[in-house]
Amino acid sequence: MSTQSKQGTHPSFFVLVLVFFFWGFVAASNSILIPFCKAHFDLTQIQSQLVDFAFYGAYFVGSLVLYLLSAFKGVDILNRIGFKKGIIYGLIISGVGAAATIGAVNIGLGMEDKTSAFYLILGAYFIVALGFSLQQTAANPFAILLGDPATGAHRLNLAGGVNSFGTTIGPLIVSLLLFGTAQDAAAVGDTDISKINVLYISLVALFLLAAGIFAATKMPKGTEDDHFEASSKATYTLLGITVMFVLILIGIIVEKPLPFFIAGIVGILCILFYAQIASRNDGNGWGAMKYPQLIMGMIAIFVYVGVEVSVSSNLGELLKKPGFLTMEGLNESQLSPYIAIFWGGLMIGRWTGAISVFNLSKGTRQVLSVIVPFVAYGVILGVNHLKGNDISQLYPFAICVAIQILGFFYGQDKPAKTLMTFGIMGVAAMLIGLFTEGQVATFAFISGGLFCSVMWPCIFSLSIAGLGKYTGQGASFLVMMILGGALVPPLQGGLVDIPEIGAHHSYIVPVICFAYLAFFAIRVKSILKSQGIDYESAISGGH
Repeated sequence: MSTQSKQGTHPSFFVLVLVFFFWGFVAASNSILIPFCKAHFDLTQIQSQLVDFAFYGAYFVGSLVLYLLSAFKGVDILNRIGFKKGIIYGLIISGVGAAATIGAVNIGLGMEDKTSAFYLILGAYFIVALGFSLQQTAANPFAILLGDPATGAHRLNLAGGVNSFGTTIGPLIVSLLLFGTAQDAAAVGDTDISKINVLYISLVALFLLAAGIFAATKMPKGTEDDHFEASSKATYTLLGITVMFVLILIGIIVEKPLPFFIAGIVGILCILFYAQIASRNDGNGWGAMKYPQLIMGMIAIFVYVGVEVSVSSNLGELLKKPGFLTMEGLNESQLSPYIAIFWGGLMIGRWTGAISVFNLSKGTRQVLSVIVPFVAYGVILGVNHLKGNDISQLYPFAICVAIQILGFFYGQDKPAKTLMTFGIMGVAAMLIGLFTEGQVATFAFISGGLFCSVMWPCIFSLSIAGLGKYTGQGASFLVMMILGGALVPPLQGGLVDIPEIGAHHSYIVPVICFAYLAFFAIRVKSILKSQGIDYESAISGGH
């Protein structure tokens, strides 16, 4: 293993955080690109959600390919090549994808079939996210290796804070590129899709520059034990999930997506429930999946990423609806403040969650738990003001921030209690949004970002507790379940397209998702307790 001096953080860590920014910036930008592409390419809502399908589906495909190659070779492929090279290769792949997106946009401009042009762009976008998949798999453990392992959590939380800043400013910058400032924003009909070229030319340059810096900078190769423990029954389970993913692809190809999305999601859940029952009877060959907390956690990650992305990705369509927030409805150029503050809610929660990893007195932590959220809220208002947005329309969000602070105090930095609290708050917020309109409903839905903010580390710590030698394998299975971000938003988008349901009532999907997350928090406590594990020993922090 490459080792790093315990004297401090390796300077190259500050280059590494750049890739965390990329992930947040591009992922949150989807929420602006989706309504823009829907209008430009004359898409249905479920078709527009294929932006998320391509992006998050690439995470699943990339992680699955790495796992299957490692299983075939009997060694951990990424550990064999080293984390540094893994990140460089990932950046190059994302650079190729960004360049391909430029080509796809310009080819698409000359195509009469707008839907085919859109799918061409999605294919290139998939390549960008495929690179992200490799980067993310390598970057998290690498961040721990680039310094004293005892302060690894501090570095991950700093990187998570940078990621969240990217999610906050991404929608604003993309909106600025497409529509200009709030004062001179053009109507969507006057906005040319080729303006996306500016964004992706910049990304190509940044990806390649970052790869060059990584290649030129002297840093640890970054490897761990490359032994790979094959688990045949777990592999078959993942292949079954892959079959469901392919089934959904078939539905997209035959232009009947909604029934296939429903069948695919139900199929994935049934496969995981079957795995939990079968592994309970005989754990041989199941590897990490013989632990019920892991399989329930895989579903929880699937649902968590799904609800986080779906609330934001379908928000634009809801705010465009006449009579919901404004009499005439918003146009695409007016959505960015609301999208940015949703993702900003994740930044608020993660900055607050990061307080707990520092060695502070209880009183200091409590004071900072009130101050830090409002500092982060001020940052969100500041970047919106710089873009020229009317920030007074975002003032009601302060009430949501105060409610989240109460949730943090009640959760007491305990992962199960915090996850249960925010899961219940998420259900309540979505129900308030469903049964009201105007500002109350809008900010109720937007507050979903606050309640999602620290769910990832809570779910992760509870799911891998007690896995022992299977911890690494279990973590890789959890990362694969980012697949939820690819499947849940189009499911909700399909409901939007049904006139009897529509954009507003489609938010029943997030209600169900938050309800499962609250259930998982309650159920996993009894599972871990039965195994003699202290389910509240871990400290939940920002991801």
